[in-house]
Amino acid sequence: MKLSVLDQSPISEGDSAQKALQQSVELAKYTEELGFHRYWVAEHHNTNGLASTSPEILISMIAQSTTTIRVGSGGVLLPQYSPLKVAENFRMLEAFFPGRVDLGLGRSPGGGPKTRLALTDGIEKPLSSFSRQVKELKQFLQGSTPKDDRFFGVKARPETEHQPELWVLGLTERGAKHAALNGTGFTFGHFINPDHGKASIATYRERFKGSDMKEPSVNVCIFVVCGETEEEAEELAKSQDLWLLQVEKGLDTHVPSIDVARDYPYTKEQMEKISKNRRRCIIGNPDQVKTQLEELSEYYGTDEFLIITNIFDFEEKKKSYNRIAQLFQD
Repeated sequence: MKLSVLDQSPISEGDSAQKALQQSVELAKYTEELGFHRYWVAEHHNTNGLASTSPEILISMIAQSTTTIRVGSGGVLLPQYSPLKVAENFRMLEAFFPGRVDLGLGRSPGGGPKTRLALTDGIEKPLSSFSRQVKELKQFLQGSTPKDDRFFGVKARPETEHQPELWVLGLTERGAKHAALNGTGFTFGHFINPDHGKASIATYRERFKGSDMKEPSVNVCIFVVCGETEEEAEELAKSQDLWLLQVEKGLDTHVPSIDVARDYPYTKEQMEKISKNRRRCIIGNPDQVKTQLEELSEYYGTDEFLIITNIFDFEEKKKSYNRIAQLFQD
């Protein structure tokens, strides 16, 4: 099993964004020591409980603080940006950290309509342009813009010996098609909505057109909380359960403490929602976590999982990643 990390730099109640970002760097160093394969950071805007607004900057800090783990974005929200500028940012990262940089691309608007418009400097940009943008981004990275293209002659600098590894993040067959047609890796967001995973991955593999990535490559992102016992895991996951409810309602997105989550006056509908959200998660003791990851590995046909753990206590989060790492060591 190949284990990787997705980090949204969540801010726990009572902590600062600065502390959350420092913890992201610390967690990257820690998971590198544990043997994790990749460390990807997310992009979110106009939300008070997630500190990672600029993955490019956070990637540079993490890569500088580590030596072997691959570091990348999960992902840059391409519809808001210029493909040339994204290519230049990641060529810069590749120049500083050769052979370690991943460029994961998302189609999400990155926030509400007003936030998105602010990101695009007031320019209305359709999400339907995503596939064209991915194609142009690849051309800038590879220096392969055709002569009849409107941007022929424009070069993304600096020049580097190798290019970042490209991935497209998706939740449906639409995202899978974008990845397949552009010959990138495909990351399925089980942690957001697991309903279309198997069909999406099958579509990606069937339609894959190789380029820099010769063969289809799939990884799956999922929430995991691993405790010493099932009871401990359930206790730790209480903060993540309430946090997910708050995120979905557009409320305060700081990660609440276990005490707050334990005493929260849940309605019947909220309890039902928590139960439904557990389909996005693996929560249990080491044996339970290993069994469920192996079952999902067979179900999706992939040996790589991006693990996301948004619980209140940072030290307990590290312990959870440690337990998961021990499950698959030779």
